[in-house]
Amino acid sequence: MDRGGERRSDRVLRRHGGAAIAFTVLLAVMLGHEAEHLAQVGQKDVLLLSCPNECQGLLGHYFDVEWVHFVYNGSILVALAALAAWLRLWQPQWRWASRVGWSALVSGVVLQTYHLVEHTEKLQQWLHNGHRSPTPGFAGQLLDPAEGRNFSLIELHFLLNTVVLVAVVVGYFGLGFHRRVWAERTPPRLAIALAVTLVGLIATGVGFSAAPPTVRLAAGVHQGPIVLDYPQRLVGSPGTVVRGGIVVTSDDVVVRDLAVVGGQTGIEVRGADDVVLERVRIDRAGLDGIGVRDASVAIRDCEVRSRMAHAQGIDISFTHGRRPSVVERCEIEGGREGILVDGAEGEVRDNRITGTSVRAISINEMAMAHVVRNRVHNVRGNGLYCGDYSMCELERNTVERVRPNRAENRSLRGIGIVSDYHARAELEANVVTHANRRTATFAGASFASG
Repeated sequence: MDRGGERRSDRVLRRHGGAAIAFTVLLAVMLGHEAEHLAQVGQKDVLLLSCPNECQGLLGHYFDVEWVHFVYNGSILVALAALAAWLRLWQPQWRWASRVGWSALVSGVVLQTYHLVEHTEKLQQWLHNGHRSPTPGFAGQLLDPAEGRNFSLIELHFLLNTVVLVAVVVGYFGLGFHRRVWAERTPPRLAIALAVTLVGLIATGVGFSAAPPTVRLAAGVHQGPIVLDYPQRLVGSPGTVVRGGIVVTSDDVVVRDLAVVGGQTGIEVRGADDVVLERVRIDRAGLDGIGVRDASVAIRDCEVRSRMAHAQGIDISFTHGRRPSVVERCEIEGGREGILVDGAEGEVRDNRITGTSVRAISINEMAMAHVVRNRVHNVRGNGLYCGDYSMCELERNTVERVRPNRAENRSLRGIGIVSDYHARAELEANVVTHANRRTATFAGASFASG
């Protein structure tokens, strides 16, 4: 701003000392909220924590629920609108003082209005999905779930919040509010600083006190089964082995960076939501490597080795009514079925399955699943199976070397993709090579092109 603009701004602001102080407090609150978003991005992209469970900012374990975000963003919009009315921002004197500052502040009000629209939709989704966070809103539905590692809801709302904040900051400094506050006597400035600092410290303390504890297992063998029946993070070290299995019965549990050997089920999850299993290695489980019943999980970057003839890699069953589960970037070797989604909803993407004896990926018993970009190699029976009134989206999967199973079941005769018993499978850009048949339907089932 030139010197003439500064003088015009000072004349306009001379009678608005109270508004300048209120604007400063509002900006401090917005900066604190921006720090929360920045912390979330750091937790996800720098510390590589398990999201969304561990990517909730400094305060989020207590405050990261949709109605809190809605109330915050609604309050910010009301405060900005009230400030604009207090200042009579529509009067031409503000544009004369600084056209850039005036335009930025007005843009901030408009952008925050859209931001509130997003959080209104997110709140509606939260109220209708059993109060499970996070929810996508409008813009979040355009994101590809498979790219969540790169640009997800965390980065999206960090971007929205940052754009609004930058617009308001430009308006604050462009119109000279900082000079008006500085011209006030020292006690008001100190009071503002102390109040904001005190609120921030109290909120941070409350947030940390509500955070689930982290239990770290040292390298070496730990005798199981380990039962996780309250929210926590179980984190291993290089060389951590749990012998005999892990049982999860609580919501909001994260298990990562460890190996599980033996047990009937390597990791069992029952009746729980928001469970994350990340970078776990399962070997020599008698029944399931990972078994999920009436629960929702996110399983990422796992390794499951099944050495028993009737064992299964990952079995997710009977979860209708809960959030869809996700299995991504896992390596499954051996067993009857590599990944089974049975009476459940799920996303199965970017996994590698080898050496199964019946089906590599099975969607069964009125399940609904999106199966995308998986690689199936050197298996018997079927590569991909959709059966028993299930609805399957099979997209960009690669199935190689499917040999017949000795069983008399005609659907297991080395077929790449099967739709069976009134199931409906949508096919898009799948590749099947070295199989007795590429696709087959049985018992009233069907295929559709995507």
